[in-house]
Amino acid sequence: MQINRKNIFKRYKWLNEKKRHFIISADYDGLICASFLNHYLDWNLSGFYDFNSIWLSKEAIDNKKDLIWVDLNILPFSGKSIGGQIVSLGKDIPDGFKTSCNANILSNTNESNFKQKFPFSTLLFLMWLYKIEYQKNDIGKLLILQSDNSWMKIQKYSENVALWTERLEDYNWESLFKEVGSIDYELKVDQYLYPKLIHIGAISGFSRLVSTNLKIKSRECKFNPDWDGDIILKLFNLFAQNLKWTPPKNPKIEQRIEGERFKFPLEHVKKIGLNKFIKQNNIFSYAITNPNSFNYTIFKKYKNAK
Repeated sequence: MQINRKNIFKRYKWLNEKKRHFIISADYDGLICASFLNHYLDWNLSGFYDFNSIWLSKEAIDNKKDLIWVDLNILPFSGKSIGGQIVSLGKDIPDGFKTSCNANILSNTNESNFKQKFPFSTLLFLMWLYKIEYQKNDIGKLLILQSDNSWMKIQKYSENVALWTERLEDYNWESLFKEVGSIDYELKVDQYLYPKLIHIGAISGFSRLVSTNLKIKSRECKFNPDWDGDIILKLFNLFAQNLKWTPPKNPKIEQRIEGERFKFPLEHVKKIGLNKFIKQNNIFSYAITNPNSFNYTIFKKYKNAK
């Protein structure tokens, strides 16, 4: 099935609104989405969420019922989110996600067809949605496809990538993905991008993917807003220099809310029932990260908030 832009904007009218306040995932993927949304929609970065803690600015607290959560999936009815994780069990989609724009919900992708899950980053979904092409800049392309290690997924999951480039029609995917499978592209990642990110302190560890040709281990960038403000600013500046996206202001954090994160066997959730399990555990956010696991976060202090 093809996913239609016009239907998305009709269903989620807030996607066309300017100057919205938003929260991002506390990692590289969230930061590059923040740069995109600040530049093209004039949205205001107001906080961070790392699936354990939420960092809120005064603007986020004052606009808590109108926040948009980017590169995230949250359940409260007042929350609107843009994300790409699988959240459906069969036909069960919790009511809290009715206000959320999720590529897998739009395509009816759930745990039963997990291998067809959305393979790209939230940034690529946003670029498709607003029909923003990359500007034929080698470094810019490296930065864009580093989000959620999209370049390695393009290499590894060609069949699923082809499925989704067809679903997300009317976009120049061929140009963006050109030569990503080559040794030359991997050399650019290994000899320029990763050293640059390491130099500014924006690498926090390795993830599980390995490149096809040079067997490069994928790198990830997670950060703590309490003490990594310099890394955040350096990444914003890197995006500004190479993508020409106006950098957001790093929000001044007023409050941190501590949660608890759990992993539960997916089969047990199925036996209980998704909606019942969510209600019993007062779940704030969750994702089905593989066909066997259900990862979720709760905030006891705010368990009665809706």
